[in-house]
Amino acid sequence: MDLRRRLFAEGLGSALLFATVIGSGIMAEALAGGNVAVALLGNTLATAAMLFVLITMLGPVSGAQFNPAVTLVFALRRELSWREAGLFVLAQLAGGFIGVMIAHGMFDLPLLQT
Repeated sequence: MDLRRRLFAEGLGSALLFATVIGSGIMAEALAGGNVAVALLGNTLATAAMLFVLITMLGPVSGAQFNPAVTLVFALRRELSWREAGLFVLAQLAGGFIGVMIAHGMFDLPLLQT
């Protein structure tokens, strides 16, 4: 498959995963009324559902790695070249950054926090 398509899939998947994890965490904390267990459950269910969708949809395109550590293992096992692995990591990091910005924008939070 075309490398550009695979990189786009990794970036898109990472962005959606980050937006889901962070967004569901923000929403769960707001709705749980201080009950950490309920907040964690809400965050976990949303994350699991999104992972299922992303792996199902993007797995055939890029392998649905979405994590630089997973990409490193693929490179170590020689299932990806080091060049491809480096590009995958860049796409994942860029997607993660975009996902954070999306989640913060959805909840009217500052895009950059210190």
